[in-house]
Amino acid sequence: MRRKHHLALRPRERALPPAAPACPTHPVSVVSRPLVDIRLEGVTALDAAHGPVENVTLQVRHGEFFTVVGSQRSGKSMLLRLVAGFAEPRAGRVLFEGENVTRTPPGQRGIGFVFQDGALWPHLNVFEHVAFGLRAGRAPAEEVERRVPRVLSRLGLGGLEARRPDALTLDQRRRLALARALAVEPRVLLLDEPLSHLEPTARKALRLELARLHRDLAVTTLHATRDAADALALSDRIAVLVDGRVVQVGEPPELYWRPRDSSVASALGPANLLPVRVVEVRDTGVVVESPGGSRAPIAAEGKWREGAQGLLCMRPESLGLVEAAMARGPGFPGTVALRVFEGTRHMYEVDIGGGAKLGVELPAIGESHIFRLGDPVRVEISSETAILLPPD
Repeated sequence: MRRKHHLALRPRERALPPAAPACPTHPVSVVSRPLVDIRLEGVTALDAAHGPVENVTLQVRHGEFFTVVGSQRSGKSMLLRLVAGFAEPRAGRVLFEGENVTRTPPGQRGIGFVFQDGALWPHLNVFEHVAFGLRAGRAPAEEVERRVPRVLSRLGLGGLEARRPDALTLDQRRRLALARALAVEPRVLLLDEPLSHLEPTARKALRLELARLHRDLAVTTLHATRDAADALALSDRIAVLVDGRVVQVGEPPELYWRPRDSSVASALGPANLLPVRVVEVRDTGVVVESPGGSRAPIAAEGKWREGAQGLLCMRPESLGLVEAAMARGPGFPGTVALRVFEGTRHMYEVDIGGGAKLGVELPAIGESHIFRLGDPVRVEISSETAILLPPD
């Protein structure tokens, strides 16, 4: 049995790959303002375009990379607009360093905002975009000439100063929007899905660049995304937002392996959510029964009683797959119904009876056994990674 453990890439880890060739070899600081603590206290707002926010209380700590994960119109973009000052709440307060800024104009909050579509101006070139905020703030010309090339170099845009947005790739336009936001040395950086619609290679590269930037600059950052991989890779902490309400807040591994309910589990990546019934309660956990009648002991948090219904949450990469004749540990017998090869991994779908199927992810390395369609197998589970959740 092979297992693949989840590793969240944290912004301050030192094992990050080196900067892209277009960037300086050594980190270049482009932000020097003091760090800011952000608090939202009982904030409520309604907006048809961006989704509602319902009585949200959150804290983004000094220098933290904090991500709000939610579906479209879940309210995550509205939260960013409230912090930026582009919208006012119907109730509640927004505080920077304990100071109430709920009605402070955006230009006086010291924020840098990266919009989902970039919000670039077609008539300005790259240099003019990055210089815009500095000039609006009446920075001396020599400061503009010094700071703009430094920021462009840091974002891998050196040599593109004269180009306009329509002459840039989507990846370069996203980097330009980020450079413009950082050039003003913001107290707070707000990122509204900055990696959306990028092709996979460019998305991964810019994700790593964001991690490097935050490692080097440590500017207080609030990030909104629908993408679980972006959230897990970049964040110090994550809040999952559903219909404008915060469901759970915590560090990436906590939310990934110990979600509070199925909405959190699904928001942070692929998860098997198997309907089960509790058939026995033990001191060390419970025994659950699958729709196909198979039973397995698992650890369980909270109070469960015999006969209770629940959802057994299992990440595909936490499961093992063995030949039925070799089965030893707890798990569910079944038949291989589907196999997909994805380069570094095999994705299996196993029919475990009762209309239930489980997704299993195994690494495709070395002499790993390849199961065929129709093979009798056993899906092995671990009480360390399987968690019993309340039913929907």
